[in-house]
Amino acid sequence: MRELREIRAGNFLALTVAGTVNAFGVSMFLYPVKLYDSGISGLSMLLDQVTPEWLSLSVFLLVLNLPVFIFGLRRQGAAFTVYSLYAIAVYSLVSYLIMYVLPVDVDFVSPLAGTDLLLCAVFGGVISGIGSGLTIRFGGAIDGIDVLSVIFAGRIGVSIGTFVMAFNTVLYIVCGTVIHSWILPLYSIVTYFVGSKTVDFLVEGFDRSMCAMIVTNKSKQICAALNEQFKAGGTIVNATGGYSKDEKQIIYFIVNHFQINKLKKLVTDIDRNAFISLQNVAGIVRKGRE
Repeated sequence: MRELREIRAGNFLALTVAGTVNAFGVSMFLYPVKLYDSGISGLSMLLDQVTPEWLSLSVFLLVLNLPVFIFGLRRQGAAFTVYSLYAIAVYSLVSYLIMYVLPVDVDFVSPLAGTDLLLCAVFGGVISGIGSGLTIRFGGAIDGIDVLSVIFAGRIGVSIGTFVMAFNTVLYIVCGTVIHSWILPLYSIVTYFVGSKTVDFLVEGFDRSMCAMIVTNKSKQICAALNEQFKAGGTIVNATGGYSKDEKQIIYFIVNHFQINKLKKLVTDIDRNAFISLQNVAGIVRKGRE
C-alpha cells in the first residue's frame, strides 16, 4: 500500500504519450513491412503473423506482458507494475486504433516510408525507442523483457544487457526460420540497435559526462587548480596504497568530453605520478535536479 501511495497522477499523462508514440512507431513503420520490434513486442508481432486474424498484435501485447509484470510485481514494486501495465494498455489500444479503426492502410506498406526497409527500420526504431525511453523516465517499462532480464539475468550469471541481446538474437533467428527469409530479421536488428540507443539517450541524457578518479599525494594543489580552471570543486577521499601502503588521496571530479585533455595536462603538471581513471557517467543530479 505504501508503494501505491507513491503513484503520481501526472505520470499517467506522460505514460499515455509514451504508449501512443511507441504504438505510432511500431504500427506506422515496422508492422506494415513485417519488421520486428525487440523483446515481447517483437514476439507479439511474429505471433500476429502466424496465428488467426482475430489474434492481433494488440491481443498478444496484453496476453504476453500481463503475466510477466504480475510475476515481477514483488521484485519491481507496485508503482512500477501499475505504470508499466498502463503504458502497455495504451500501446495496445492505440495500435488497434491505427490498424483497424483509423483510415490508415498498414496492410502492405508504411504510410510514411513506403516499402523502404531501411527507412522503416531506422524511424521505427527511433520512434518506438522514444516511447520506451519516456516510459522508463516516468517509472515503468513498456516491454516485459525488461522485467525478465532483471529477474533472470543474475540467476544465470549474465548482465541484463546480455540477457536482452540473447533474447532478441533467439527471437530474430526464430523469425527468420518461420518466414523462410533473413532479410526482415536482419533489418530488425537495425531497429533494435537504433531503438536501444534512443532509449539510452532519453534515459541517461544527451550531455554525458566523464568521471575522473585522480589518485595523488597533492590533492590540495590539484583541487585548487581544478577549481580555478573549471569553476567546480572536487571531492577528496583518503586512501592507502595497496602495495606501498603510503597515504594517498583520491579526487572525484566530473568533466565533459571537451575538458578531458585539459584536465590531464593540469593534473600531470602538478603531479607527474598521479594516476587518472576516466569513466562515462550519466544522470548527474545537482541541487536535487537531474
